[in-house]
Amino acid sequence: MELRHLRTFRVVARTLNFTRAAAELHYAQSSVTEQIQALEAELGSPLFDRATRKLTAAGERLVGYADRMLSLAEEAKAAVDAERGEPDGELTIGALETLCTHWVPPILGAYRTRWPRVRMSVKEGGRGELYKGVRESEMDVCFTFGTPPDDPALASRALKAEPLVVIVPPGHPLAEKEEIRPGDLRGVGFLATPKGCGFREMLDRIDGPVVGTEVGSLAALGRCVAAGMGCGIVPAMVDHPGAVAVPLAGRTTEVTMTWRRRDEHKPSVAALLATAYALSSKDMCSSGSSKVNAGAIDA
Repeated sequence: MELRHLRTFRVVARTLNFTRAAAELHYAQSSVTEQIQALEAELGSPLFDRATRKLTAAGERLVGYADRMLSLAEEAKAAVDAERGEPDGELTIGALETLCTHWVPPILGAYRTRWPRVRMSVKEGGRGELYKGVRESEMDVCFTFGTPPDDPALASRALKAEPLVVIVPPGHPLAEKEEIRPGDLRGVGFLATPKGCGFREMLDRIDGPVVGTEVGSLAALGRCVAAGMGCGIVPAMVDHPGAVAVPLAGRTTEVTMTWRRRDEHKPSVAALLATAYALSSKDMCSSGSSKVNAGAIDA
């Protein structure tokens, strides 16, 4: 079995959609179909039920084997790379939208300057999606806010304690404060991202704010605040043109990077971890701890 066929199969098995799989893999849809058909012919069994768009019993069984075979292939390549010691190959980085805009570019710029042979790609996603991508080897490293998952297959390190701010419309009573304490927010109307979003957790962990409107992104939240629809809580690095930002006393969230433990000695991954830590070390909490501090809020 060809590894590229197994990689394609794994993406199709996850998406259960040939069109989406082709877009994710940057293949023509006909190429995805041909690879799956070749794999089915080799195994002598259909892997997908085209009528129900679900995996067959044979397909369900192959998923685990495909994961193990691809993982072993990655380990073999990592062993050879480690012997040579020169990072190359491909590296996929995942990050929240905010971090893709404000945090990741300087890291990737420094990395590219030092290791130009590595081909990098960046994917945006929600926190759960990013952790899943790293866990399932679709991404090598991801950057998120807050406490990482308790997963023995993953390793994480906090890079920076990011202050939280309350953004308010111009002229709002809170705009006159030098800093805001959680008690100041009791009964205040807020905008928030939907339930399940990490940024919503920032707000839900504070007793008092009243959520009147849900918006789909931090960019939309900032524009709605500027338009006078309510207040919001965001990391200080988030852009909020037209709104006034006031520090939220004693509250931070952590910028965290997460990777697979088994890959941490892979040259391309190890070099990225070292680059990210070196660039962020000057902004680390004075304690130097990689654990979220007592006043932190997960995102």
